Amino acid sequence: MQTNSRHVLIFIFTTLLIDVLGFGIVIPVLPHLVTELSGGDPSRGAHMLGWMTGSFGLMQFLFSPMLGNASDRFGRRPVLLLALIMAVVDYSIMGLAPTVAWLFLGRILTGMSGASFTVAGAYIADVTPPEKRAQSFGLLGAAFGVGFILGPAAGGLLGMVSDRAPFWVAAALALLNAIYGFFVLPESLKPENRRPFTLASANPIKGLGILARHQWVLAMTGALLLVGLAQQSLQVTWVLYTTYRFHWKPLDNGLSLAMIGVCVAVVQGVILGRLVPAIGERRAVILGLIINIVGFLGFAFSTRGWMMYPTMIVWCLSGITGPSLQGLLSKQFGANEQGGVQGALTSVQSLTAVVGPVLATQVFAYFTSTHAPVRLPGSSFLLGAIFVALATVLAVIAMRHHEEAHEPEAEVASTAV
Repeated sequence: MQTNSRHVLIFIFTTLLIDVLGFGIVIPVLPHLVTELSGGDPSRGAHMLGWMTGSFGLMQFLFSPMLGNASDRFGRRPVLLLALIMAVVDYSIMGLAPTVAWLFLGRILTGMSGASFTVAGAYIADVTPPEKRAQSFGLLGAAFGVGFILGPAAGGLLGMVSDRAPFWVAAALALLNAIYGFFVLPESLKPENRRPFTLASANPIKGLGILARHQWVLAMTGALLLVGLAQQSLQVTWVLYTTYRFHWKPLDNGLSLAMIGVCVAVVQGVILGRLVPAIGERRAVILGLIINIVGFLGFAFSTRGWMMYPTMIVWCLSGITGPSLQGLLSKQFGANEQGGVQGALTSVQSLTAVVGPVLATQVFAYFTSTHAPVRLPGSSFLLGAIFVALATVLAVIAMRHHEEAHEPEAEVASTAV
């Protein structure tokens, strides 16, 4: 039975919002808590944070298809409610964690329960008519945007109370939503539409093969991978860097990350729709990559905390790259392959959340340690600039290869006319 119940959509939006809030609310305090439980050494804390963040990304990569396929077998309602209960448990574990090992356990469970984005998307598809799905899927983007603005800001404010307070607030929000969902959320998947669950169908690697069909698409995917690694270097070392270099407090970091969320929302919601049609997707990709490099260099060499704000405004303009690149790639595949293509691209981006944090934190830890040949706190941002520079080279080569491959077709068409 399809339903457009207002309560159902509110629950789905709240579930997605809590996923993002739970991720964002701990960002301002987690690096300090990890460092404290690691003995107070910033370099050791950075090492631990990198592996912890990588484990979170790995769990999302592995469990997104698993939860999605489990919901095809057992229904959306039990999987969503189970994910919320898991969130209550893992945030409580992190709120009580006496050691780094317990924080690791909590972060792994958070990554598993955070994979519910996939199930929420399936629920929306179940209850929404095809002609209204695009509007309803906007809940995904809206929840992410609101959550990433409110989460770090709330985490910064709560961090003034204690490093543990954000975890307890996240646990309380998840528990309240689980109770709310238990009473108002109906099952959306009809019994006749269910299918058996197999491990093969939940394999996150299986879908990547579609991107290897075209050589230039594979090269552009490599560019997307490098950009994703760069973004991870910014995300995971932002608080480490600003605390080390500018002595920012959780509130400073929370507000700065919220500012990034606002800038990203403006770029994605306003500038993207006007700029890309004017200059074309190819130029937008290259322009965005160049801005990305400039932004990373600006972060790396800022000597005062206030310099980070004008730099982040410039850097956020690079947000035109991802959608433009995805738009280019999607045109190379048929309508019946779009789901597989987008799923494969999402898997690529998920992989960056596994590898990127480990690389970035190891670089930061090394260049802020006592045995480093030179103290360079901005080293992780320089690494990001290098990744994006390599991505730019790959993108230019890929687009040139694509243009050359289509020139003979254009000449034939011209001759025929």
